[in-house]
Amino acid sequence: MHYVKMMEKPLMRKCCNNQIWLVILISFVLCFVLLCFDYSALTGNQDGVTAVLVSNYENSITTQKSESLQFTTSLNETLIGPNRTNFLTRQPSKDKQSVKEKPVADSCSGKYIYIHDLPRRFNQELIESCESITVGTERNICPYLVNSGLGHEVEDLEGVLLNKSWYSTNQFLLAVIFHNKMKQYKCLTNDSSLASAIYVPFYAGLDVGRYLWGVKASIRDQSSFDFVKWMVSQPEWEKMWGRDHFLVVGRISWDFRRQTDNESDWGSKLRFLPESNNMSMLSIESSSWNNDYAIPYPTCFHPSKDSEVLQWQDKMRRKKRPYLFSFAGAPRPDLQDSVRGKIIEECQASKNLCKLQECSYGVNGAITCDNPANVMRLFQNSVYCLQPAGDSYTRRSIFDAILAGCIPVFFHPGTAYAQYKWHLPQNYSKYSVFVPVKDVKDWKAGINETLLRIPEERVVSMREEVIRLIPNIIYADPRSRLETFEDAFDLAVKGILDRIDGVRKVIRDGGDPSAGFADGDDFKYTFSGYVGET
Repeated sequence: MHYVKMMEKPLMRKCCNNQIWLVILISFVLCFVLLCFDYSALTGNQDGVTAVLVSNYENSITTQKSESLQFTTSLNETLIGPNRTNFLTRQPSKDKQSVKEKPVADSCSGKYIYIHDLPRRFNQELIESCESITVGTERNICPYLVNSGLGHEVEDLEGVLLNKSWYSTNQFLLAVIFHNKMKQYKCLTNDSSLASAIYVPFYAGLDVGRYLWGVKASIRDQSSFDFVKWMVSQPEWEKMWGRDHFLVVGRISWDFRRQTDNESDWGSKLRFLPESNNMSMLSIESSSWNNDYAIPYPTCFHPSKDSEVLQWQDKMRRKKRPYLFSFAGAPRPDLQDSVRGKIIEECQASKNLCKLQECSYGVNGAITCDNPANVMRLFQNSVYCLQPAGDSYTRRSIFDAILAGCIPVFFHPGTAYAQYKWHLPQNYSKYSVFVPVKDVKDWKAGINETLLRIPEERVVSMREEVIRLIPNIIYADPRSRLETFEDAFDLAVKGILDRIDGVRKVIRDGGDPSAGFADGDDFKYTFSGYVGET
C-alpha cells in the first residue's frame, strides 16, 4: 500500500504537468489567432476607414458651399455667388491610399456678370411713371409693362399663333425684357472682382422717350449726365475705366448721338459723353461707331419651353405659301430717298403675286400691324417678305418675317447685314435676297421677275435656313429658361463677353485698349462688298 501511494504521486505530478502545457499551448494558439485578426483589422479595412473620412470631408465642404451661396432678388439685381468649391478623392499608391485635392471645373469661368444696383431713378422710377413715356406720339407705354415687359397675352381665335406664347410686346421695352432675363442668367456674381462684364440696367430709351418732342436739349441730357457721374464714382469703373461695362436700350443708337446742342436736333447726347464712350451699348439698331452693337428687335413670340420653339418651326415648314412676296408697312412720302412708295406701287401692280398690308398710326395701326396675328398670317402665306428701310435703316418686320419662315428681301445693307452680326449668318445669301437700291431714282421695276428667277432648290434652302434661325432672333419668356436653344439674349451675352475679352487681350499684350474701341466706321453702311441679285 505504501508502494502504491508512492507511485501515485509521480503520476499525479506528470498529469498536472501535461495539463499545464496543454493550457499554455491553447493560450498560444488563441493569442496567435487574435493577433491575426487584429492585423487584418488594421490593414484590410483601411480603405473603408479612409473612404468614410473622405466622404465626411466632402459632405462638410458641400454644406459650406450651400451655405455660402447668396441669392438676393430685387428689381435691379439677382445675385448668385460663383461656385469655387473643391472636392477630394483617394489616389492609390503602392504602399498606401492618400487624400488629394482637385479643383472642380468652373462652367462659368469667363462668363460671370455683375449687375450694378443703380439708383431707382434710372430704371424702377421710370416704370412707375410710365404714363409720361409714349410708344409713338399718341399713347403711353404702361399697358405693355405687364408680364415682365412682354405685354398682355394675345388672343388667337383663328389658331394663327399656335399656342399661348404670344404677347403684345413693344419694341421700346427691350431694356426691361433684357434686364428681367439677366436676373435669370446662370453666371451672375455678387463679387464684381470675379466678373468678366458689368451690366448697367439704365433704361436710357425710356428716359429719353419722355422728352423727345418739344423739350429743351438740356432737359433731355440731364439724366445722362447724372448717370455717368454715378458710374465713375463706383469702384468697378477703375478696373477697365468702363470698357467692361455695357447697357441695353430699346431704341436705335442714333437716338443717343445728338452732335449739337440745337433744340431742333433729335435725341440726347448720352453716347458722346466721354464716360459713356468707354462703354458698349446694345440696341435694336447700331450706329456707325464701334462701341454700338445691334441685337434683334423683340418680337411677340416668347416661348417658355423648347417644345414650343420646335412646334412653331414645324408649323412654319408645313405652311403653304400662295403669295410670291408681301409687304407690311406704310408709305413714307416725307422721306424722298425711301423706296417704300415704289415697292407699294409694284406690289399693287403684281396682282395675285403680292399681298399688301398697309400700316398706320392710330386706329388702323392698332387693328392691323399692331396685332401679331395679322402680321403672322400675311408672312406665313408669303415666300418672300420685302424689307425696305423705314424711318431708320432697320425695322421689326425683319424679325417678324424670319419668325414666319418668310425669306426677307433687303434693299440696303444697313437694314440687316451691317447690323446683327451676332445673330444672323455672315453669308447673307443663305437666308435672304439682296436687291441693292443706292438711289430711288435708279429704281427699276421688276421685283417679281427677280424673285421668279431664283431656282426652287435655293428657295427651299433659304427657307429652311430662315426657320433654323428662329431661336436666334426671339427672346424667351424671362420667367423661364430654354434648355437646348440659345435665344437672342444668350447670343447677345456671348457677343459682349467676347468683345470685352478682346479688350482684355489687348491690355495683356501691352496695347492701348482705347485704340479703335469707339472709333467711327465710315464704310459700315456703304454698299461696298455686297453683291445683289442680277
